[in-house]
Amino acid sequence: MVQIPSETLTLAEFLQLPETKPIKEYVDGNIIEKPMPQGKHSAIQGELLVRINHSMRQKRIARAFPELRCTFGDRSIVPDLVIFTWERIPRDENGEIANLFTLAPNWTIEILSPAQSQTKVTKNILHCLKYGTEMGWLIDPDEQTIFVYRSQQELEVYDQLDLLLSVPSFAKELHLTVQDIFACLLE
Repeated sequence: MVQIPSETLTLAEFLQLPETKPIKEYVDGNIIEKPMPQGKHSAIQGELLVRINHSMRQKRIARAFPELRCTFGDRSIVPDLVIFTWERIPRDENGEIANLFTLAPNWTIEILSPAQSQTKVTKNILHCLKYGTEMGWLIDPDEQTIFVYRSQQELEVYDQLDLLLSVPSFAKELHLTVQDIFACLLE
């Protein structure tokens, strides 16, 4: 993760800049470059995206989006996965999914990359919770551990393969264990 001084760039000015690779986020007046995803990160992200959307998209309960910029609370962040309940997905005048998401997701999921700061990622999850996100997951592939955050609740730590993970209330039909999350690393 590289922090780039913003030279007093405002959030509005940051949002006018062209998108770049690697992705940049705007946090507390600073521009932060996200590390490019590597193999474990990418495998988990892809598998979770499919599992979550398969469980909830057809029923119009919720939809998962990978690497979607969400701008709210004077930050512009790009979590690895965000899940919005169906009625909260921003739409344009044609009823299609909007390009700009200016609200906190219902559920945010971050997958730790080797060069990424766990503190920085945790701060983004806590920021989401402060603005109404129901739940945040921090997945650590190297430790095969999942941290589950909820607003004003004790942190839950899942590091046993057979444990059923906590999910947000709208996702109660989604049953995932720690092993389900990390099994894709063996394929």
